[in-house]
Amino acid sequence: MRTLLVTGGAGFIGSNFIHYWLKNHPLDKVINLDALTYAGNLENLETVEHLANYRFVRGDICDQEFVSGLFDNEHIDTVVNFAAESHVDRSILGPEAFVQTNVQGTLSLLEAARKAWSGDSSSCLFLHVSTDEVYGSLEPDDPAFTELTPYAPNSPYSASKASSDHLVRAWFHTYGLPVLTTNCSNNYGPYQFPEKLIPLVILNALDGKPIPIYGDGLNVRDWLYVEDHCSGIEAVLEKGEQGQVYNIGGGNEWHNIDIVHLICDSLDELQPGDLPCRELIRFIKDRPGHDRRYAIDSGKIRRQLGWKPEYNFRTGIKHTVQWYLENRDWCQRVRSGDYHSYYRKQYD
Repeated sequence: MRTLLVTGGAGFIGSNFIHYWLKNHPLDKVINLDALTYAGNLENLETVEHLANYRFVRGDICDQEFVSGLFDNEHIDTVVNFAAESHVDRSILGPEAFVQTNVQGTLSLLEAARKAWSGDSSSCLFLHVSTDEVYGSLEPDDPAFTELTPYAPNSPYSASKASSDHLVRAWFHTYGLPVLTTNCSNNYGPYQFPEKLIPLVILNALDGKPIPIYGDGLNVRDWLYVEDHCSGIEAVLEKGEQGQVYNIGGGNEWHNIDIVHLICDSLDELQPGDLPCRELIRFIKDRPGHDRRYAIDSGKIRRQLGWKPEYNFRTGIKHTVQWYLENRDWCQRVRSGDYHSYYRKQYD
């Protein structure tokens, strides 16, 4: 049995991970630490909040004294660090928050874990969740990113994540902290905040609003269904070698414009409107420093840990579109900011 501290557990990937972990490891205890910034939503976890082995704590990972208290009081032996500012566009407009959360926050967690586990860390693990964006950008014919690809971040967001990755590595080599790092490709699925491409396209199309596409729409990303990401993290926690990095990718490289076409066609099939959704597509000015292509080589985790994704992109998109169609009220509350009233109702 483990006691997990899941940071950023009210966000998109974090909340999916908590659902996944409690379902598959019902004897473990999960402490969800989240500051409930704009993308943190406790409604994502309504169905588990009654469980005796789940607890939500509101707090900031940058507050090391507070985090250390959690380690002492809850006897935490496993950290899964999802907490991060993660939207590239927001990082361009305001990089300071990304450095604060992604760098200073990771440092705070590492130090709290190091002090708490200073006596015996043989059964402890600190798993840091990172991104493929730390590797930079690929040309069309370049091989996919591996764990040995040099770091070359191009946005304030990816630079802050690269910095945090280096801290995690240093705390392993300098202090012997039992760490693991995962670098994932673009996630999609239920509960994703609608500033990201896939939910933005779905919700704009449903509302009959223009669907904005940066540049020529030919930027390429490797897409990973969020449940596959959760199972990948599970494999790393259970079988990964301390100090190692594992890339988790879906093996689904798609041009952005082709993704938008696929979503539009799925919506036209599932909920036909007056006009085809493709007619809402609008090409807009490209964002600064827009990386052309990401691709993850997940051969290491497949070979060494026996993990592989279960969802191909077409199947995953169909599940995702269907979820957003069935949860329009959730979408409305998220976009209006009303989901924060859930916290006030439940906890204030």
